[in-house]
Amino acid sequence: MPDTAGHRRVMLKCSGEALMGDTAFGIDFPTLNRIAGDIASAVRAGTGMAIVVGGGNLFRGVKTAAAGMDRASADHMGMLATIMNGLALADALRAAGLVAHAWSAIPMPTVCRPYVRDDALAALDRGEVVICVGGTGNPFFTTDTAAALRAAELKCDLIAKATQVDGVYSADPKKDPSATRYDRLTFDEALAKDLQVMDTAAFALARENHIPVMVFALDGEGGIAEALTGNGRSTVIDNA
Repeated sequence: MPDTAGHRRVMLKCSGEALMGDTAFGIDFPTLNRIAGDIASAVRAGTGMAIVVGGGNLFRGVKTAAAGMDRASADHMGMLATIMNGLALADALRAAGLVAHAWSAIPMPTVCRPYVRDDALAALDRGEVVICVGGTGNPFFTTDTAAALRAAELKCDLIAKATQVDGVYSADPKKDPSATRYDRLTFDEALAKDLQVMDTAAFALARENHIPVMVFALDGEGGIAEALTGNGRSTVIDNA
């Protein structure tokens, strides 16, 4: 079991699909509130928390572009979906007793705060949760890349990527029962094996800034706190 304890500030990458629960589309609010409660437990245990949330539960730019829409326009629509998810997550976190706000790479000050690095750092230093939305603000970049970029900017010492499985496998374990699960990998090994945990731009940012990536499952209550304390199942990818 990888040792992931002792991290001072974590970048949590939460997919939009994680907010759907068992539904086919949109936000399942019991699931959203459970995730917010898990985040609150981790914060109260002393972990500073920045979050990048995806938008795939509402809109997926790449899929839409493949159907014939201009990729840049589709990606911009996907960024707007992440803003909606971030607003919902911030509201759930405030209901759980935390101070949390969405900070957008796309300026829309009447809706949420514009992302300004120094302001976001100050909020984290005050113990607030910073939810980074709008991706990087540019098309052709995934929210994985946004998570790695913001992790470097906000001085995070871990990228915690929440997925539907409890780590990184050699193949999809839902389709291949013989798939091998890894406890630890280097960035080079993950790229060489083409495990597709994150895109190459995200991996490059994490590797160059010496920020390990932890992959874990978000499907159970308390999963975030367990993963961050090293008590849950996960895979850690780093430079070692």
